[in-house]
Amino acid sequence: MHSADGMPATLAHPVDPEIAELLAHARTGSVRAVGRLLSLAEGPRCADVCAALTSAAAPVIGVTGPPGTGKSTAIAGLAAAYRSRGLRVAVLAVDPTSPFSGGALLGDRIRMAEHVDDPEVLIRSLATRGHTGGLSAAVPVAVRLLAALSYDVVLLESVGVGPCELEIAAVADLVVVLLDPGAGDAVQAAKAGLLEIADVLVVNKADREGADQTTRDLHAESGVPVLTLIAARGDGIDELVEVIDGRLSAHPSPREPA
Repeated sequence: MHSADGMPATLAHPVDPEIAELLAHARTGSVRAVGRLLSLAEGPRCADVCAALTSAAAPVIGVTGPPGTGKSTAIAGLAAAYRSRGLRVAVLAVDPTSPFSGGALLGDRIRMAEHVDDPEVLIRSLATRGHTGGLSAAVPVAVRLLAALSYDVVLLESVGVGPCELEIAAVADLVVVLLDPGAGDAVQAAKAGLLEIADVLVVNKADREGADQTTRDLHAESGVPVLTLIAARGDGIDELVEVIDGRLSAHPSPREPA
């Protein structure tokens, strides 16, 4: 192909040969290649990774909530539910940055150990590296990469919550907010802005005292589904997946990350 002046046309964004090779290996099932691509997406070669990706989208389910509410355990349960359907699942767990290595602390990998040997489940910890908003700056590119590699669903866990940690709503197609039983949880969630971004509210550890009152408070404060869950036992996971499916089916076209 030639340009208007007769000279050979050049690609605006030539594909990096190393990245093209990694993509080829990743598409044949190489977990190592996927990991390397995700590492490149976190660094200065992020634009090179983006230039090599085809357009694709996968539903992104965000899970957030205060620290200690059982987000990782709930995500492990969701991953198991989607795997039982034969779906390929990617988990992006945004961890605090280690002050020593600069990388993620990998706590979520430990709590999701049941899926480590499943080649159809990818678990990746991303470090915040000082980025505010509850996510890593690399998350949108990572989601786009995973969709291009034919993962069927992406489960995205934020590092925690706070006044500035609401970016997950801009990345996820649906946001699940987990809260613990306790009289002040609904009020604190409202102050943090969580009730505004939630598509589904979940009271985890629902076998504890105060769960019923917290559930009633949330029903009164929000207009979204409020469910109870005992993630450590798997109780309520099926109901949560059913509600997620219903909410996603109302908006069938997943958001394609920028």
